[in-house]
Order: sequence, then C-alpha cells, then structure tokens
Amino acid sequence: MAGRRARTGRGWDASPSRAGDDTAAPRARRGRRGRIEESDPEAPPAAPRDEGELAREICLRQLAVRPRTRAELAGALAKRGISEEVSAEVLDRYDEVGIIDDAAFARAWVSSRHAGRGLARRALANELRQRGVDGEVASEALGELDEETEAETARALVERKLRTARGEPDAVFRRLVAMLARKGYPPGVAIRAVKDALAAQSAEAAEFAEQIDADALADAEGELDRDGRAAG
Repeated sequence: MAGRRARTGRGWDASPSRAGDDTAAPRARRGRRGRIEESDPEAPPAAPRDEGELAREICLRQLAVRPRTRAELAGALAKRGISEEVSAEVLDRYDEVGIIDDAAFARAWVSSRHAGRGLARRALANELRQRGVDGEVASEALGELDEETEAETARALVERKLRTARGEPDAVFRRLVAMLARKGYPPGVAIRAVKDALAAQSAEAAEFAEQIDADALADAEGELDRDGRAAG
C-alpha cells in the first residue's frame, strides 16, 4: 500500500531512500580506532606545506636527538628533498640565533668523547671531519686536549684493562698497544703507557717491561703507521 513503511528484517525502516536523494547525509567512513567520521566532498583540498616550515621541523627533530653540525642538518634536509636555497636560508638563521654552533659542538664532542670513550686527538679529528666540522674549527677544539692529558688517559685505560688481562706479558703488551692505537693514540704514547703500567703490575711484567726500548719501538711503529696511511 502507498504510504506504508517497508518492513525489514530488523524492524520498520523509516529512513529515506538513498538512491537519488540529495538530502542524504554525507557519506561516512571509518576513521582511526574504528570511529565513524564524516567526509565532506565539497571541502577544499589541504594546502601544501610551506617548504621553509618543513625544513625547520626537520631540523628541530634532528636537534632533539642530539646537537648537530650545520653539515649534518644540511644533509638531513637534502635527503628530504628540501631545496638548497631554502636549506641555506633556514640554516643561516639558525646560525644567527645560535641554534647551530659548530665550534661549540666540536668542543663538547672532544670533551665528551675523550672523557667517555678515552679517544685521542687523531680519532676525534676523524670523527669531527665525518660530521662536517671545518678543519680549523676542529683543530681549535682539539687544541684544548693537551699531550699530558692524553697520556694520562692512555695510562688510565691500560690500568683498567690490566685488571682483567690474561696471558703472557708480551701478548698482553701487544693487545694493549693495539687497543690504544684503535683509539687514536700515537705509537710513542701507547707504548710508554703500556710499559709503565706493566712495570707496576708484577715482578714478571716488570722484568718484561725493562726489556722494551720504547723509543726505538715507537719509531718503528710510527714508520709503519705513516707507510700505511700513505698507501691508503
């Protein structure tokens, strides 16, 4: 009968017909967490994000993890497709306000890595170079780490390792010198630090240490080191 509501399996259906009905509610879609969200087909598309705003956001996210050099931030921006012009503009501004300071970064890096990892100047110089720090800026920061401090750190590293070292004195000697070399210590500093530490450890180690000509061995190791770097 006309005007009678249609019976559905779940009860009387009084909803208006969807087909051709302009008054129907906007189509719904299921959003995050299963909630129903309405989409407006007439809503204008979202405006594209400003490149400068995106560049600043990328930089701040990088700096939230740890301090960064200008070169590191420039690399992160390039990977995200930020143009060189916008990148330079943003980084110049960060330079002006002190958010980026490669000199301060280098000083903090040298202090932290030397105290925490026992790294010597050569290893630290390599790390700063990898992070894009200018050579002159790096040299100034490394100049704050003097030879006496470096030698004391080398000796402390050796003494700590000796507490758990096992083996004959000559084998221990080689392992400890190699350990210091990996941390960037010059042959002379490494050999003298290990010799002095062995001499204070035990009578057997002291006897072995007495036989070591630190100067001659350091010269030989230095020549090998220079040859290796030249070949590389």
